[in-house]
Amino acid sequence: MNYFNLRYLALIAILSSTTSCTSEKQLASADTEMEEPEELTNRINIPLTVRSNLGITFAKVERRNVQNAFRVPGSFELLPLAKHEHRMMVSGYIDFLVDQFDKVEKGTPLYRFKSIELLGMIQKIELAKAELKQATDKYNLARKRQTELQKANFKRADLNAKVASLKTEVTRKQAILKAAESLFDSIAQAMGVEADLEKVTDWIEVRASEAGVVSALAVTNGAFVDESSLILTTINPVKVRFRAMALQSDISRFKDGQVVNIVSPQANNGDINDSIPAKLKIGLTADATNRTITLYAKPSDSSGDRAWSRSGVSAFLEIAEESTDGIVLAIPKSAVVRDGLTHVFFKRDPKDPNKAIRVEADLGVSDGRWIEIMSELGPNDEVVLNGVYELKLASEQGGKTQEGGHFHADGTFHDTDH
Repeated sequence: MNYFNLRYLALIAILSSTTSCTSEKQLASADTEMEEPEELTNRINIPLTVRSNLGITFAKVERRNVQNAFRVPGSFELLPLAKHEHRMMVSGYIDFLVDQFDKVEKGTPLYRFKSIELLGMIQKIELAKAELKQATDKYNLARKRQTELQKANFKRADLNAKVASLKTEVTRKQAILKAAESLFDSIAQAMGVEADLEKVTDWIEVRASEAGVVSALAVTNGAFVDESSLILTTINPVKVRFRAMALQSDISRFKDGQVVNIVSPQANNGDINDSIPAKLKIGLTADATNRTITLYAKPSDSSGDRAWSRSGVSAFLEIAEESTDGIVLAIPKSAVVRDGLTHVFFKRDPKDPNKAIRVEADLGVSDGRWIEIMSELGPNDEVVLNGVYELKLASEQGGKTQEGGHFHADGTFHDTDH
């Protein structure tokens, strides 16, 4: 009896010890779980290789007057003074020193020419100089004779008349020489060449009067051209303006000198935040048939840095009312996608640029290009623009949204359980 009692007592002691250890382990495990920080599950890893493979780009959050802004389509065109034509003022042979699309600076040699007509002008100048010298010598001789006779108190009426006539002839020869030289100088100045008579017998270089690009060569190399013939044309591609057609019903929104922005169409990997400040100018006439009015906007001097600000490129003229009441935080509308019954966007993690945070969007007003965001967004944040659909699809599996995951370098996505 005592033997069996001792066995039961030993078994109870062992079970009690085991139960106690198990309880302590469970408590320790529970304490450990409470101490470990909760892992954020709305992050998606997007390292550099993944961003490159998926073509992920970002757009900055902007403070914009979304409610009171609207855009008018249009295109860039060259300013009237952006084009410069080089014409011959005399006939001659042409030898080009530049080719089409060459960039030239002020003073760059464009072409050279030889002209028989200029040689004829020089001959007239030399002849006028010789005739002037001859008439001046005759006048000086007669004037000297007249002075000597006057000292001897001897007067001759015929000599006095001759001196007066020779003086008139000198004046006439001076006028002829001045006219010949002025004609030569004006032609040389109009063509951009040096008025050097000694260089006329050789090739004469014509230089660019301003910087630009050679847009067209009007004649073939070595051609003989007549006076007033067009030789080549240069343009300054930086001198552009933006032209847009707006509805006449919106005319009350415009005023001369108003500050506007020219924004490029969202395409490829272009920066959607990029814009060019400009000043608005309302056209002098309107189109009564189409009920439109022409708007012109002259970009700032920094517009030359943009590759898309050139003649013929389409863009939008963005006009906002001068009011601070409608300034809100906005992101590109294309950065927001529908996920089931909700709209989401992906914000770049401010603490880790290699992660994107999935955010359910609380949307406000939109102008068709930008949309107001009223949830979990700061003025210094960035959102995913290109690649947002890939991130949305990657965070879904079986029609359900996955909480967190990561991309491999090949662009494939795995959730946190793999």
